[in-house]
Amino acid sequence: MDIHISKTEFRNAMARVCAPVNVITTKGDAGRGGFTATAMCSVTDEPPTLLVCMNSRSAQTQLFIENRRFCVNVLTQEHKALAASFAGQQTDMAARYADADWTDLPSGNQALADAIVSFDCRLTEARLVGTHNIFIGEVVDIRCRRDGHALLYFDRNYVHVPTQTGSFGG
Repeated sequence: MDIHISKTEFRNAMARVCAPVNVITTKGDAGRGGFTATAMCSVTDEPPTLLVCMNSRSAQTQLFIENRRFCVNVLTQEHKALAASFAGQQTDMAARYADADWTDLPSGNQALADAIVSFDCRLTEARLVGTHNIFIGEVVDIRCRRDGHALLYFDRNYVHVPTQTGSFGG
């Protein structure tokens, strides 16, 4: 079967898929790093496991692999500047981390203090698929808050969805 989907077609289609905006961080013997990603999802709840994807050309790839851990911080609508900072070309990690409050976790990772939720993960597998590495992590700790509006990415823009009240179909 021949595949006739161009890279541009695929990217344009994926831009139409709404996704939460996350800052993925790591801190360990290999150093501290972080990047913005929308490619994050759960894999299984037994054991609690999720995955994130990182471009394999990123200079941070080896850092995440060597630290063997990462933290997924789901952002709020107040975190647009932070998302842009971790997504940009700024390579000075101290500068990326400077404009937010971070909490040290028992694992050694740092969680964004006011994230919607933070998943502290132990890296269990890193797999290269095409241009990206898939990092699979077992969740070892969760920090969750009950307020705030999630920051989403849709049609190449940051958007937010207000909290829905009432019920659907009722």
